[in-house]
Amino acid sequence: MPFQSYVEIGRVALINYGKEYGRLVVIVNVIDQNRALVDSPDMVQGQMNFKRLSITDIKIDIPSIPKKSKLTVAMDAADVKNKWEKSSWGRKLIVQKKRAELNDFDRFKVMLAKIKRGHSIRRELTKLKKNASK
Repeated sequence: MPFQSYVEIGRVALINYGKEYGRLVVIVNVIDQNRALVDSPDMVQGQMNFKRLSITDIKIDIPSIPKKSKLTVAMDAADVKNKWEKSSWGRKLIVQKKRAELNDFDRFKVMLAKIKRGHSIRRELTKLKKNASK
């Protein structure tokens, strides 16, 4: 099967462009082949082009165009936020956001930590090579 995630009612998507960039939304209705009606507990329901959405593997069970309270309850019951944060895609975006917020000194400390880590890895590798050759 070429696709695992289909555009359907209840599918969670990530906004990949615009002022709502990085926000998780739920597709509550499909308008046409190019647009969907999306909603989230902390935003106003609106239409969005599929080009601005990245479909995730997370799906919740909701009726078509639910009320905000029912959507919030369904998202909490499906534990969408924790599933997203535990996924590799979500973790990667969290790390990118943290790195973007670093200042010069923090980047310097990260660089020193990488150098220290590489040094200890090389030291252990040489120990293993010496033990293997004996």
